Amino acid sequence: MKKSMLFVVLALLTGIDPAFSASDRPNIVVILADDVGSGDISFYRNKFMDGKPVFETPNIDALAENGMWFTDGHSSTSLCAPTRYAIMSGKNNYRSFAPWGVWNSFHEGAIKKGDTTLGTVARDGGYATGFIGKWHLGLNFKKRNGEGFYRGSDKDDKVVNADMTQVAYGGPIDMGFEYSYALPTGVQGPLYLAYENEKWAPFEEGVSEIICFNEENGWDPETVTEADKKGVGAKGVLTISDKGPGMGDSRWDTSRIPDIISSKAVGFINQHANKKPFFLYYCSPEAHRPHIPPAEMDGVKIRGTLASRHMECIKVLDLEVKRIVDALKANGVFENTLIFFMTDNGGLTWNVPGTMESGHRPSGNYRGAKSAPHEGGHRVPFVAHWPKYIKPGQLSGELVVTHDLMATVARIVGTELRDEDTLDSTNILPLLLGQAFKPRDFLAWQSGATFEVMYREGPWKLIIQSNHELSKWDPIELYNLESNPNESPKKNLINHPEYKARAEKMFEKYVKIRKSGVRTAPVNF
Repeated sequence: MKKSMLFVVLALLTGIDPAFSASDRPNIVVILADDVGSGDISFYRNKFMDGKPVFETPNIDALAENGMWFTDGHSSTSLCAPTRYAIMSGKNNYRSFAPWGVWNSFHEGAIKKGDTTLGTVARDGGYATGFIGKWHLGLNFKKRNGEGFYRGSDKDDKVVNADMTQVAYGGPIDMGFEYSYALPTGVQGPLYLAYENEKWAPFEEGVSEIICFNEENGWDPETVTEADKKGVGAKGVLTISDKGPGMGDSRWDTSRIPDIISSKAVGFINQHANKKPFFLYYCSPEAHRPHIPPAEMDGVKIRGTLASRHMECIKVLDLEVKRIVDALKANGVFENTLIFFMTDNGGLTWNVPGTMESGHRPSGNYRGAKSAPHEGGHRVPFVAHWPKYIKPGQLSGELVVTHDLMATVARIVGTELRDEDTLDSTNILPLLLGQAFKPRDFLAWQSGATFEVMYREGPWKLIIQSNHELSKWDPIELYNLESNPNESPKKNLINHPEYKARAEKMFEKYVKIRKSGVRTAPVNF
C-alpha cells in the first residue's frame, strides 16, 4: 500500500473529488457508538415515527440535521466484535478466521500486523491518527516469564500468568494508529483495564493496582438488571458486569469512562488541529451494559433523570459527541472536518428495565434488535456531516454499510489500496458530494448469536439459518422491504408459491458468492 501521486492527479483531473490541496485536506472523525439503534436518536424519532421522543439527543441530531442521514445504512453485522473487525479491515467477516468475532481478550486478533486497516490507510495518507475507546478485537500479552503469549480465559477468577502492564502486539498502534487510549472490551469487561499507547494506564496514578476481580474482590455475578440497581462493587468500584470476573484496575470506575475517553479525544484534536490533517476513530462504549452513567457530565445531570439507565447512557453519548464537536469548533477546523456517526449494531430491547415501559423504542420502526437478523439488528444511525461539502438536511436512500469507511477514507486521504482490500468496501464519497454513484447490486452480511446470515438484492432480503462453523445453510425467511419494511412474520414469503423461485435463486447466488470469494462491493473511483 502506498500514496500514489498518479491516484491524486487522476482524482483532480476527473473531478470526482474536491481539489484537496495540502493545506485543505479534511480532518476525519469516525464516532462509533455501542448498542444504539435508530430509535435511540431523537432525530430519527422526530422524522420517521409518531409521537414525541421520550428524551432528546440534540448534539447527534445537529449532525444529522446539518448533514446526511442514510435511511438504508447498516452495521456490518448485528453484533459488536465482528462489526469492529469489518470496519477496521474493510472486509466481510467470513474472510476472517473468526467470522463471529474475537471475544476473548487473550486470543489473537483476526487482523494481523501488516494488514491494511483504517489506521494504516489514514497514516499512509499523511494523517495524524488516533484511536480512542472500545477495542474488542483481541490482544496479545506476554506470559510473565516472557516465553510466548498467554492464551487462557480472560474470565479467570484468579490472577493470570500474563504481563498485564503492556500490550505485546495486536493493539491500535500495530494497526496504524500513532496514538491510542484503548479499553480492551469497553465497559463490559473482562478486561477491566485501559491502555494508553499499549501501556497500562492506571485510573489513579500511584494508587491503582492490577488485580483480579472476583466475587470477593469487586465483581458481582448478579444479573445486569439487579446490578444496575445495586450499582457499586464490593470495594466501592463500579465494575459490575454480567460478562464474568477477570483482571482489572483496582480503581476502575465505569461511570468515569465517558469523561476520560472524551477528554482524550479533545486532547488529540487540540494537539493536531491546524498542524496536519488528523483521523480520529472514537469508539464510545455507550450504551452497552452495564448501564452505569455518571451522576453528571459538563454540568448536565444524568443519573436519575430518565426512566432507565440505558437511556441515560445514550444521554451521556450525546454529551461525548458535544465535546468532540466543541473541540473542533474551538480549533477552527469544524467546517472542514468530515464526521461520521454510526453504531456497531442495533439497539437494546431486553434487560433494559424502564426503557420499553417508558414508550422508548430503540429499534424505531424496525423488527428485532441487537444480534437479530431483522432490520432492527443492523439498520442503524448512519450520519455524515461535513459543513464545507455536505449540504444540510439531506436524506440518502442508498444502501451503505459501515465497512464502506475503508474505501471512503482511502479515497479522501489519497492512499492507494490493493484490490483485495476493497472487495467488500465501496467509496461513498460521491454520495456525500452529490455526484454519480454506482450502487450495490447486493449485500451479504450476518447477524449475531443465533448465526443467521442475510442476503439483500434491491428490496428483497433473504435470511439463512447457519451454524457457528458456517457449514450449514438453510433459507428460512424472505421479505420485500419495500412493501413490508417491518418484516412482519405474516408476510414471510419463503414458502409462498409465487416467490419460491426467487428465494431459491437468491440462495444459490449467496452460496456462490461465499464459496467463490468474489467482490461484493461496486468500484466507485
